[in-house]
Amino acid sequence: LREILLNAVMHRDYSHYSGYVAIVVFDDRIEIRSFGRLPNGITVKQLSGRHDSKPTNPLIAAAFHRTGAVEVWGRGTNRVIEMCEKHGAPPPVFEEKQGFLVVTFRAPLVAGGAAEALEVQSEAQSPTQSATQSTDPVERLLTCLSEGEMSSGELRSALRIRHRPTFRANYLHPALAAGWIEYTLPDKPNSRLQKYRLTPEGEKALKGRGGEDVE
Repeated sequence: LREILLNAVMHRDYSHYSGYVAIVVFDDRIEIRSFGRLPNGITVKQLSGRHDSKPTNPLIAAAFHRTGAVEVWGRGTNRVIEMCEKHGAPPPVFEEKQGFLVVTFRAPLVAGGAAEALEVQSEAQSPTQSATQSTDPVERLLTCLSEGEMSSGELRSALRIRHRPTFRANYLHPALAAGWIEYTLPDKPNSRLQKYRLTPEGEKALKGRGGEDVE
């Protein structure tokens, strides 16, 4: 986790206002997300083998290297895979999704948590009820908005999230950055009357994730 988190900080795209690095903990996995794409010439598949090191932010990478936090260029992900194998854990999964590089470590953190949630899920659930069952933050947000326009407070209430920074970092900002939701008052982003709604792209994304038919 430490190695992947260092990589996330070194390779994050700091040019976009809504970008971030986050650790997201679910019942059955831990995800580390870093806003930005892989360097040119590097693919997700190559991260599981030997590859060249092309730091997106060389000054940050150099600082980590001088402190000893990073030992060998281009070997971080390989060391992570080797350590997982040594301890009998599945290797991490590397993916590019919604403008982020996402690294997923699979492990049951809550006994039976995910399985029990699936068992009690009813076909008669409303979109808001379904949103509380999903483990993907953006999918949960899109599902809520399939019912119509909602304010930030209404969304947090529907999603049962009290912590505003968590809501903004894991739910709101990724959906805005992907173009899946939009402001109802785009000229006044900080207005107390501000609400959010699905865009046509958001409706397509929700359908692709197996969400409710919002047409």
